[in-house]
Amino acid sequence: MSSRGVWGRVRQRLQRFPELLAGCGEQASVYGKCVASKTTGHGDLKKDACAKEFEMLMDCFMKSAKRNVK
Repeated sequence: MSSRGVWGRVRQRLQRFPELLAGCGEQASVYGKCVASKTTGHGDLKKDACAKEFEMLMDCFMKSAKRNVK
């Protein structure tokens, strides 16, 4: 298998990212607000501080990717 084919597939997936993000705007906003609130003032973001919000965003990405298989 050539590495050229691998990079082509990676490039295709990355090009779809904005489309998937647009479909998950609400979840991305909630996750971003959580991260921002955890870093305001002291700037320390602990592991899993926004795990629930991240899971919701990843779930949305996965569902969107499955719906938009090309």
